[in-house]
Amino acid sequence: MKILFAASEAAPYVKSGGLGDVMEALPSELAKNDDVEVSVFLPYYKSIKSNPRFNLEFVTSFSTMLSWRQTHVGIFKSYSVNKKVTYYFIDNEYYFNRDGSYYGYYDDGERFAYFSKAILESLHHLNYYPDIIHLNDWQTAAIPVLLKAFYAKIPDYSKIKTVFTIHNIEYQGKMPMEFLTEIMGFSNSWKSVMKDVNCNCINFMKSAILLSDKITTVSKTYSYEIRHPYFSHGLDTVLKENEDKLIGIVNGINTKIYNPRTDKHLPFNYSSSDLLGKAACKKALQQELNLPVRNDVPIISLITRLVSHKGLDLIECVLSSILNMDVQLVVEGTGDQKYEDMFKFSEYNSPNKMAAVIKFDSDLASRIYAGSDLFLMPSKSEPCGLAQLIAMRYGTIPIVRETGGLVDTVPPLNIDTLEGKGFTFKLFNAHDMLNAIERAVSFWHNESKREEHIKNLIKYDSSWKNPVWEYMNLYSELVK
Repeated sequence: MKILFAASEAAPYVKSGGLGDVMEALPSELAKNDDVEVSVFLPYYKSIKSNPRFNLEFVTSFSTMLSWRQTHVGIFKSYSVNKKVTYYFIDNEYYFNRDGSYYGYYDDGERFAYFSKAILESLHHLNYYPDIIHLNDWQTAAIPVLLKAFYAKIPDYSKIKTVFTIHNIEYQGKMPMEFLTEIMGFSNSWKSVMKDVNCNCINFMKSAILLSDKITTVSKTYSYEIRHPYFSHGLDTVLKENEDKLIGIVNGINTKIYNPRTDKHLPFNYSSSDLLGKAACKKALQQELNLPVRNDVPIISLITRLVSHKGLDLIECVLSSILNMDVQLVVEGTGDQKYEDMFKFSEYNSPNKMAAVIKFDSDLASRIYAGSDLFLMPSKSEPCGLAQLIAMRYGTIPIVRETGGLVDTVPPLNIDTLEGKGFTFKLFNAHDMLNAIERAVSFWHNESKREEHIKNLIKYDSSWKNPVWEYMNLYSELVK
C-alpha cells in the first residue's frame, strides 16, 4: 500500500505546532509495516533550504499551470533516519523562499493552492501513484477538488483515495470568490463545492469535507464536538451531512523522543522505577528560573500559545488566587501581547512564585515537563492536544478542561483507587478551573499516593501503536 501525506509542516524540517509532530511520528510508525510505502510532501521553505543539517537531493523540475499562470515546480527529496519514509519538497522560490513563519502572508491561499496542484502534477513526473493521499488541514484541503476537476479521467489518478484530517477547524482557508477562477482555474460548475456556507467566499476545508473519501479528526470527542455550532466555526451542517465518513482517532506521541529515561535535554534522567531524577529536575528548574528551591511546594506549569482559546482568559480571572496559593507557576510560550504582558507583570510582582518565559524553547520545554509537578491545560477547545500526553510521559499530573482530546486522554483521577489520569473541570469557568487546581494541589501533598500515580503516568502507553492500527484499518477499507 502506498500512502502519501501532504502537509504544510513536518518535524524535523519545519514545525510550528502539533501538526509538525504528527507528520514526523505517524508516517514513521506506518512505515514500520513491510507492506506500506510512505512519502511526505512539504513546501521547500527558505528555513529548510538554508539549514545545513538537511542534505536534500534534486530529483526533477517542470512547469504546471495555476489558472492562467505558468509556474515552476522543483522536486527535491530526502529520507527519514531509518530510510523508511521518503520526503519530497516542492520548490518554488516565489512562493516559499520567504523569511519567518511559513504562514501569515497575504497570498497564503495562492501559495497553498499552488502547493496542492504541484503535488498532484508531480505524481506523473515521479511515476509515483499512491493508493491514499492523506491531507492535513486547510493548506492541503484543495487536493480533492483539484484531483476531481483536473485528473479524475486519467487512469493512474482515478484510483487514488483521499483522507482529510482536521487538526483545527478554526482555520478553514477562506478566500475571495474570484479566487475560484483567477487562482484555481475552475469553472463556475465547482462554485457550489467551494463556496462557504455562511459568506460569499470560497472555503478550502468545506470542499475537502465534501469530496474526501474519509474525514478524520485527531480525537474521538472532537469528531462529535465539531458537529455542533459552538465548536464548528460554521461547518456543523456540512459535517452532519457527511458524518457517515467522519471518524476520530486520538493522536499519539513519539515515546522515544519524549522519554525521561533517555532525554538528553534533562539535567537528570529518571523512570517509573526510580523517581529520584524527577526531584532533581525540579530543583534544577527552580535554579534555572530563579525560583526559590523548595521541594515542599508543587510547580504548576503551562506550555502553550498565549491565546484566548487556550484558556488564558480563565487564568486571567483567577491568576492572583493561584499565586496566593503555596505554589510556584511556570509559563512558557508566546502569543497575544495582552497575555505576554500579564505573565511578565505577575512575575515582576511575585518573583518568588512566578516565572514567565516569553519564548518557545523546545529544550527548556522538556526541562519544564520533567521538573513540574502539575500541568495546566484549561483549553476552550482542544482537537487533541499533545502537551498533556507529553506531561504524563514525564510523570507530571495534568489539570485539564473536559473538551476534545483532553477528555479522551485524561480521564478524571479517583484519588482513592488512583484510577484515571488527572484533575478535570467541565464548564469553561475560571472558578471551576481554580477548584480543579486546588484539588490537584491537595492531592500532591499526599506523598505516597502521589508517587504511585506518577509511576502509573510514566508507564501509560501514549505511543502511536493504537492510532496506527486504526489508520491502517481505515486505509485498508478504502483500498478494498
